[in-house]
Amino acid sequence: MKTKAERERDKRMRWWRQARFGMFIHWGLYSQIGRHEWVMNRERIPLSDYERLADIWKPEPRAARFWAKMARQAGMKYMVMTTKHHEGFCLWDTQQTDYNAVKRGPGRDLVKEYVEACREFGLKIGFYYSLMDWHHPDGVNCLYDEKARQRFVKFTHNCVRELCSRYGRIDILWYDGPAPLRTPELWESRKMNAMVRKLQPWIIINNRSLLPEDFGTPEGHVTPESEGRDWEACMTFNDSWGYMPSAIDWKSPRQVLEMLRTAAAGSGNFLLNVGPAPDGAFPQEAIERLKVLGRWLSKHGEAVYGDVDRIEGRLEWMPAGNWTLKGNNAYFWCSRWVGQELVIGGFQTKVQRVFCLTTGQPVNFRQSEKRLLLSGLPARNPDSEAGITVFRLEFNRKPLQKLGPCCQVIDG
Repeated sequence: MKTKAERERDKRMRWWRQARFGMFIHWGLYSQIGRHEWVMNRERIPLSDYERLADIWKPEPRAARFWAKMARQAGMKYMVMTTKHHEGFCLWDTQQTDYNAVKRGPGRDLVKEYVEACREFGLKIGFYYSLMDWHHPDGVNCLYDEKARQRFVKFTHNCVRELCSRYGRIDILWYDGPAPLRTPELWESRKMNAMVRKLQPWIIINNRSLLPEDFGTPEGHVTPESEGRDWEACMTFNDSWGYMPSAIDWKSPRQVLEMLRTAAAGSGNFLLNVGPAPDGAFPQEAIERLKVLGRWLSKHGEAVYGDVDRIEGRLEWMPAGNWTLKGNNAYFWCSRWVGQELVIGGFQTKVQRVFCLTTGQPVNFRQSEKRLLLSGLPARNPDSEAGITVFRLEFNRKPLQKLGPCCQVIDG
């Protein structure tokens, strides 16, 4: 029997668990430099030099509208944007510091524009907020001076309060950078998050205020957390979170879809980052790939969205591809085409029907005790977008596949 708190959390998490796929946006003063979002720290740029970027930044009006349009077109269900990154520049009209988008170069509330864009395109709204702050005078001293810590924590809580009280319903609070303070007690995270939940009762909070809260956040890898724990993997489209025009290692749609599959197969979510240019434009490489993802998901979305189960302990990898699972249906993502017949071994459950999402056609099959043979397939992979064809295998009960590392087959 679940507790009241667990039942309430399940209600909050319901939409998120169905959504599976979101867009991360890293946008700030560092976008003008174009050498990574950590450029201020890594290149030890003097504060006085870096601050000048705040006055010359002139992004195009309502740039976020294009982001939201692309996210929706790509099959994403929510967005998370950096309201303040480690550099300390606030993208909203905060009363805590003049180092913000309204009082400096942009001359307007960029967070408001983002919120309006998300609502226009029916996307859930997430705010990223960096606890770490390279600009605030107490951002480092808080580690050594108790009065500095109190001032910095007050500043932090007040910033979060503003974000959660000015824009209507906010769906996700995505903390980051809990440094240099190393415990939730020093950040007073329980107090801060209780305030957030009072202002936004339905909000979902990540684990980077050093409390577990609603979901974990593996970064740079797609690794399921323990069963029963909600999680979301975040990855960059290339090797930088912020705008970096020299980046060439763009992930292909095929790579992105495999990461999305891995996340869904572990009952997790996948947050894919784009770093807009200073004016707010998306790199063309991102636009092209997002369009491909959207076309692919328009055909194959049922293998991703909704109540996806963990495959661990139920389905096993195959040389030709891998799985997602929903109830009695197993979805085989065939990413290495083997020709007009596909053989899958080890099913302990009876297949009732096989359907190809890619072609929209039923598939002939024959099942013996140890092998399932799909026949009459095209000679070449029918998916022209990413080379990933998906088959829905419908079973009489929740499927179970057992192969293991070694076996002896006498009769197939």
